[in-house]
Amino acid sequence: MTQPTWTVSIDAGGTFTDAIARSVDGRAIVAKVASTPDDPSRGLANAVTALIDQGMAADAVSLLCHGTTVATNATLTGNLARVALVTTQGFRDVMGYRQSNRPSVYSLTPERPNELVERHARIEVAERLTSKGEVLIELTDAEIDRVVARIVQLEPEAVAVSLLFSYLNDDHERRIGAALTQALPGTPVTLSSDVAREFREYPRTATTVINAALRPVVGGYLERAADAISGTALNAPFLVMQSNGGSVPAGRAEEHAHRLVLSGPAGGVSGLIALAADHGIDNVISLDMGGTSTDVCLVRGAIAPFTTSQIIQDHVLLAPTVDIHTIGAGGGSIAWADVTGRLRVGPMSAKASPGPACYGRGGVEPTITDAHVVLGTLGTGELAGKLVLDRDAAATAVDRVGKPLGMTTTEAADAILAIGLAHMVRAVRKVSVERGLDPREFTLVPFGGAGPLHAGLLLRHLGLKAVIVPRQPGLFSADGLLVAGLRNDDAQTVLSTFTSAGIPSLTEWFTQSADKAITQIIADGVEQSAITVSASVDCRYLGQGFELNIPIDGWDAAGLERVPELFHQAHEELYGHANRAEDVELVTVRIAVSGMFHRQPQTVAAVNGGPSADAAMVAKRSVWLPGNTAEVETAVFDRALLQFGNVFDGPAIVQQMDSTTVILDGQTATVAANGDLIVTEK
Repeated sequence: MTQPTWTVSIDAGGTFTDAIARSVDGRAIVAKVASTPDDPSRGLANAVTALIDQGMAADAVSLLCHGTTVATNATLTGNLARVALVTTQGFRDVMGYRQSNRPSVYSLTPERPNELVERHARIEVAERLTSKGEVLIELTDAEIDRVVARIVQLEPEAVAVSLLFSYLNDDHERRIGAALTQALPGTPVTLSSDVAREFREYPRTATTVINAALRPVVGGYLERAADAISGTALNAPFLVMQSNGGSVPAGRAEEHAHRLVLSGPAGGVSGLIALAADHGIDNVISLDMGGTSTDVCLVRGAIAPFTTSQIIQDHVLLAPTVDIHTIGAGGGSIAWADVTGRLRVGPMSAKASPGPACYGRGGVEPTITDAHVVLGTLGTGELAGKLVLDRDAAATAVDRVGKPLGMTTTEAADAILAIGLAHMVRAVRKVSVERGLDPREFTLVPFGGAGPLHAGLLLRHLGLKAVIVPRQPGLFSADGLLVAGLRNDDAQTVLSTFTSAGIPSLTEWFTQSADKAITQIIADGVEQSAITVSASVDCRYLGQGFELNIPIDGWDAAGLERVPELFHQAHEELYGHANRAEDVELVTVRIAVSGMFHRQPQTVAAVNGGPSADAAMVAKRSVWLPGNTAEVETAVFDRALLQFGNVFDGPAIVQQMDSTTVILDGQTATVAANGDLIVTEK
C-alpha cells in the first residue's frame, strides 16, 4: 500500500462540486465538476475520480472531508422523513403555537408555518417533571406500552421524544426511547436530552423534531456517499463538516443531523480565519457568493463568531453555528420586474439546472451571471466543467426584462448588477454597521465562483481597507473544510443567579463534559496535543428574556468569578449601558472541544517575479464596467501566470478556472507570496 500523503476536501454546492487534494510535499490538485442535485453522492464520486485522473493515488489518501447541502436542502424544501412526536400530556400543540408569535405580524393573509409533525402523529404521555427536574407524575410501564403501541400503528420513518424539563432529568425520556428502539428496530429515535439539553420548550422540541426528520435523509445520503467513494478505490476516514465550523466522522453525523444545516458555508469561514492569519490581520469579512446565495461573515480579532441557535424555515434550531448572514443574491439570481414596473433581483434562482441563460442548458431568465457576460466582465472562454458561456443567449435573456422597462441591453445588464451589488452592500452592513462596527476597519475576502467578480465594486462602495482574493476562490470553501479539524459541542441549561457558592458545581460540569468530548475526539484519531477546549456561559440580567454568550478563559474559581464583569462589559458594548448592581443570571453553560486531524502540507517558497505583470496579460477586450457610461479597453490577466511580487493597475480582469476577478480603474492589485491577490484603492 502507498504511504498516505494526500488529504482531500470536497464541497458540494448547488451548481458545482469543488474538490481539492493537498499533498504533504506541497502539491495541490483541484477539480470542479457539475453537481448532481438528484443524487449528490454521484457528484462526490465524480470529483474524487477527477482528482485521481490528475495523478492523486487513491490508496495514498489519509483523509476526506466533505461539506454538504443535503440537510439544508431537505429542510428548506420540506423533503423530510415522516415523524411521530412523543410529548408530555398537555403539550401536544407546542409545534403549532410555538412561541406565540407570528412571522408576518402585519399580514392580512398570514400563512401558518409548517408544524413539521401532523397533529394525529403527536402522542401525549402521562408524566410530568417540575421545573427543578423532580418527578411530579411518575411514568408507568403501562403508559410506556400504550404510547409505544400507538407509535407502532403510525409506522413513522423517525420518532422524536421531547418531554417537559427533560433537560434536567432525562430518565423518562430514556425509558420511552429504549422501548421505542426495541419496538421499531431500524427506525431512528431522537431524544431531546441527547440533542438539546436547553430550556425553552418550543425551540427544544423543534430541534428534536428536525433532527429526527433529517436522520433518515442524512443517514441515507452518507451511506450512498460512502459507497460511491469506495467505488473509486479511495478508502480513507470520511468526515463531514458541521454548522459549528468543525467536522465529525460520517458514521456519527446522522445522530446529530440537525448540526449539518450550514455544513457548506462553515468551511469557508474556517478557511477565512486561516487566510487572515497568513496575512497577519485580525479583522476580515467574508463574501461567499455561489450560484444561489451569498453568505457573509464578519471575523473580529481572529475569532469566528458563533451563535447558539439559528432560524430555519421559521423554526428555531438549537445548535452551535458559525454566525453567517445569508441573502438570496447569487450568480444565478433571476432579474424580474414587479407589478409596479420596478426591476428586482432574486431571491429566485436559475439553480444548477437549467442555470443562467448563458450556460446554454435551456435557461431563459436573466441572471446576474448573464449581466456580467453582456457587459464583458465575464468572457466567453471555457470555464470549469468545460462550460462555455453564450453571450447572445445572455443578451436575449437580459432583453426579456430590459425591453419592457425601456432599457437597452447594456443598461439593463448594468441595472441588474447595481441591484445585486446593493444586496451585497446591505449584507456587509448588516454584519458590521448594524452591530456598531466600521467596515472601513476590515478587509474583505470574496470567494465562491461569483464573489471576486464584485471585489472592486465592494471595495469602492464600502471604503474597505483592502480586498484579498484567495488563490483559488472558487475552491476556497472546499479547501477550508480541512482547516477546522474535528469539533464536539455540549451544553446544559442551569438557570441560576451567579454566586460564588455555585462555582464548584459549574466547575464539575465543565470538567466532566470536556473530558467526555476529549475522549471522543481522541477515539476519532486526534492526538492529545492537537486538542483545544473553549468554554462559555450564556448570561443575562435577572428578569431579562434574552441572554448573551460570554466566552471564558477557564472554569476554575478565578475564571468563573470573572463571568459577571465580562457580561457587564459585553452588555455595555452591545447595548451602550450596563448595570453592575444588578444580579447576573447564568442561563446555559457550553463547552467546545476541537482537534486537528490532518498533517499540514509543506509550504513551497515563492520566487519573487518582480513588479511587472506583462507576462500574465493574455488579452485586452472592451468591457462595460459597472457604473461606467462607456466601454473601456481592459487588460485580461491569466491568474495561473501571475507571480509573487507582480503589481498591476485597474481596470483589469483576472481570469482563472474557478472564478473571475474584476478590478476597477484607480485600484491596484498585488500578488502576495502565497498567490493571493491583494486589491487596494490607489
